[in-house]
Amino acid sequence: MNLVNVSDLRQRLPDYLKQVQQGEEITITLHGKSIARIVPNYPDNKRELALKRLEALRGKMIVGDILSPLDDEWTGDANNL
Repeated sequence: MNLVNVSDLRQRLPDYLKQVQQGEEITITLHGKSIARIVPNYPDNKRELALKRLEALRGKMIVGDILSPLDDEWTGDANNL
């Protein structure tokens, strides 16, 4: 989320609107206090929204148990059931 002063928003409105189109939220401030937010208008289709979120996460996370030795077989929660 970006904090943007009103005067800066006026000068660079098209740039900030492009950021909102890309999914960012912008908080507008006046004299250092938050007065409004500009948020993306998400599509009604929840499936499309979920796919976009997953696409944004691609390559940014590690899957698996990183603490166990590589030769240990993972049993999930079988021993805690």
